[in-house]
Amino acid sequence: MKRRQLVHYAGAGLLSAIGTGLLSQWQSSQAATPDGLTIKWLGHTCFLFTGGGKRVLVNPFENQGCTAKYRSPKVSADLVLASSLLLDEGGVRNLPGKPKILYEPGVYEIGGIKIQGVSLPHDRLGGRRFGQNVAWKWTQGGIEVLHLGGAAGPVELEQKILFGSPDLVCIPVGGGVKAYTPEEAKQAIQVINPKVIIPTHYRTAGAGDSCDLVGVDKFVGLMQGMDIKQLNSDSIRIKSRDLPQSNSVIRVLKYSF
Repeated sequence: MKRRQLVHYAGAGLLSAIGTGLLSQWQSSQAATPDGLTIKWLGHTCFLFTGGGKRVLVNPFENQGCTAKYRSPKVSADLVLASSLLLDEGGVRNLPGKPKILYEPGVYEIGGIKIQGVSLPHDRLGGRRFGQNVAWKWTQGGIEVLHLGGAAGPVELEQKILFGSPDLVCIPVGGGVKAYTPEEAKQAIQVINPKVIIPTHYRTAGAGDSCDLVGVDKFVGLMQGMDIKQLNSDSIRIKSRDLPQSNSVIRVLKYSF
């Protein structure tokens, strides 16, 4: 049997039928002020995105398993996106304030930000074990963001059309039973072709003994030849004018324990 590929080509008819309309939705999706975006890593797949006058929190977690030793990521935000309601990415209880919380796929507009939630299996069994993962795409501060959550299933043609070629992708790379392995992450990146790549969902000192993930080094090793920088910070600021014009770059953030 041939090795599973991360793109399933369903045919040109589907592309012509739905591609133009769905992709144009995202080309018109702009946050209020394109002044750049600050991305702060809060551990595992949790990030706080600040820009365009908004704060978007993705995948707050409860402290157990692979997130056992991280600090609580329950910070103030205008909008919270959860890739599922599993506790390592859907710890939405007791969040400060009263943010709007999204956890189902669909098209939304919240506070002037257009958001698309796209389903991908959360395991290699078509979602039969862990259900569906929601990948989130939106534009904030002039940057098109794609956060793949804990995707483990293949990026098929319909999803590729919706994803387009984002400026920034946050992609799981640590493997385990419900997210991409380093090899699968590399294949997905080749399909999505983002400008900036931030790896997520890998083993760190924040993991408990039961964590089944590998560290980020294996993914980094697979991507040799690309522009890779391991930053000495948990945050990065990206402006549209500074985005690479040709080859993708990888930025590995450092969690401050």
